[in-house]
Amino acid sequence: MLEDLLEGAGRSIVFGLVGIGLMAVGYLLIDVLTPGKLRDLIFVERNPNASLLLAANQLGIAAIVFTAIFTTYDSFGQGLASTVIFGLLGIGIMGLAFMVLDWMTPGKLGEVICTPERHGGALVSAASHFGAALIVCAAIS
Repeated sequence: MLEDLLEGAGRSIVFGLVGIGLMAVGYLLIDVLTPGKLRDLIFVERNPNASLLLAANQLGIAAIVFTAIFTTYDSFGQGLASTVIFGLLGIGIMGLAFMVLDWMTPGKLGEVICTPERHGGALVSAASHFGAALIVCAAIS
């Protein structure tokens, strides 16, 4: 029994580190898609639009990782590989959703996200981001 607990704890640590790594990649994606430094926008300027978009991104990635782990293969290696693959795929699809929405709307969506006043475009972008993640979740299960 102790061996099973330790094995489960070890797997939890590995999956947790993979999830955190994927969330870091998601952060970098938002940083690339928006002008300026994301850390300054959120933590120095306290920009609500950038914060909303990043929150949707992080929750979306967490949902993908959760779904991939929850529906994982019996083999730890296969489960870990599928989590990484679906996580990266989800991040790519969220980035594509941002670019499609940017193409469909007037102006540059990245600049809208960087405005200091709350902007409805940020909410739409966040919903698009999270919606793209949910699509990946549905594809996993």
